[in-house]
Amino acid sequence: MEQRVVGATGLSVSRLGLGTMTWGRDTDEHEARDQLIAFAEAGGTLIDTAAGYGDGASEELVGRLIRDVVSRDEVVLATKAGISRRSGRRETYASRGRLLSELDASLRRLGVDHVDLWQVHTWVDGVPVEETLTALDLAVTSGRASYVGISNYTGWQTAQAATWQRAVPSRTVLASTQMEYSLLNRRIELDVVPAAQALGLGILPWSPLGGGVLTGKYRSGTPSDSRGASPFFAGFIDPYLDDRSSRVVEGVAKAAEGLGWSMTEVALAWVRDRPGVTAPILGARTAKQLIDSLGVEELTLPPEIVAALDDVSED
Repeated sequence: MEQRVVGATGLSVSRLGLGTMTWGRDTDEHEARDQLIAFAEAGGTLIDTAAGYGDGASEELVGRLIRDVVSRDEVVLATKAGISRRSGRRETYASRGRLLSELDASLRRLGVDHVDLWQVHTWVDGVPVEETLTALDLAVTSGRASYVGISNYTGWQTAQAATWQRAVPSRTVLASTQMEYSLLNRRIELDVVPAAQALGLGILPWSPLGGGVLTGKYRSGTPSDSRGASPFFAGFIDPYLDDRSSRVVEGVAKAAEGLGWSMTEVALAWVRDRPGVTAPILGARTAKQLIDSLGVEELTLPPEIVAALDDVSED
């Protein structure tokens, strides 16, 4: 798999990442193992998890598998802190003390002494951004993280955080931002993408297939075994089952038919090769789905198809 550098850093990752949000909850160890084997055999290196995924269950499973399936030095291990559901409801945090405490807990669950990329999972109003960013500095200077990034920051938040880190040479520059980005959701092009490009952050799109909607599986209804039928994910899928999304999905289907590709390959190739993008994060439910997605590595969309998809997906 082709490797790309993350923003204006020396960190190199595969241009597709392996997402593990459902690992330890909806994806059991056997299925996760098969996914990791397929990903590694395809040349994938970037594995993305978070302290909040399954209340730590994802990190625990990732930790076991990187010891059993692949060598630690063969992967780029990324995790995040800032969102928790351990209290039974969604809680966000960004204080220096809480972030560093959660990083230490992540390292214990993963069974490693450092992660390659540590990301603040979300902006939190009321917490000074300079305090949050100090946690990132300390993570690097203490050797607990090699690179740091942000996630789910708006354009102005991205610019403020990245500029703050570049203002003094002793601070650690931000390597990346992880944001939702797909043909169904192009909002980051308005402000996040320009900010990231101007300030040297690589973009790691999450949900590059619009929660699976861009695969075409919802064209005739909601499959009983899909995320759209899950109480946990239904609220995320439902907004992409409207008329506008249907037009985009049909545009992807038409492109796939003309090219002889799958709809998954069309949608992934589009977002993978957008300006500023380093690596979309693939969150497959099964190993078969992941393998189908990995087939995009050998493909590049013709410019005329890119233009047609741009047109049909404009808001």
